[in-house]
Amino acid sequence: MQQTNHSSQPLLGVDGVTLQYATRQQIVTATHRVSFDMYENDRFVLLGPSGCGKSTLLKSIGGFLTPVEGEIRLNGQRITRPGPDRMIVFQEFDQLLPWQTVLQNVVFPMRSTGRFAASEREDRARVAIEKVGLSKFVDAYPHTLSGGMKQRVAIARALAMEPAVLLMDEPFAALDALTRLRMQQELLDLWAEIRFSMIFVTHSIEEAILLANRIVVMTPHPGQVIAELDATRFSYNHTGSDEFLAFYKQINSMLFGQQEVANG
Repeated sequence: MQQTNHSSQPLLGVDGVTLQYATRQQIVTATHRVSFDMYENDRFVLLGPSGCGKSTLLKSIGGFLTPVEGEIRLNGQRITRPGPDRMIVFQEFDQLLPWQTVLQNVVFPMRSTGRFAASEREDRARVAIEKVGLSKFVDAYPHTLSGGMKQRVAIARALAMEPAVLLMDEPFAALDALTRLRMQQELLDLWAEIRFSMIFVTHSIEEAILLANRIVVMTPHPGQVIAELDATRFSYNHTGSDEFLAFYKQINSMLFGQQEVANG
């Protein structure tokens, strides 16, 4: 496994994590003994085919699902429950409260968790909204916003909480291609400005290379780690470069080969 060397302690440690969930018919093993370390300010991408347990793993990092084997630690402390130090941005556009304005939506998690003094929450919300370019829409309601704008609000709401790690579960997957590309670029610009720590789930190789400084490649169900790759040199490069295409093909062959094994 190719890894990047770090001298600092991990922000997040995933150690031998096996996750299961129940359906009406059976117990499903989503991941099998997954291990990796994430460091502060990482743009860390979990990449794999649909059904490989990426989103389930993100839920466990969020504290919503307890591993049946292994453990997940944040700043050295085992994760046992949800907390404001881990905020999740989902794929669905309906994650905003429809009866609240953009400003009220961004303030809501701070108010409901008691995070920050009441007198400073609105100011923090306005700063976050400005960073995602929606200052003119603070009084707008979600139904008046486009899909990309709704995702900007969701990102602002999460970042206003100043979480230790921002968890993003395929947040751009439901957007049209041009909006998705613009949101990817805006997320990179936002990261360059405020340097937050992020775990981003996707099954798009191109999106993973564009957004990540580190990529974990996972097998089909049940998800296991097959490679950890350094993608730093591609973060701001144009996707048409020869080096980018070669890296794309390398990852594609990993995923394609694993799928062939699974299907064979």
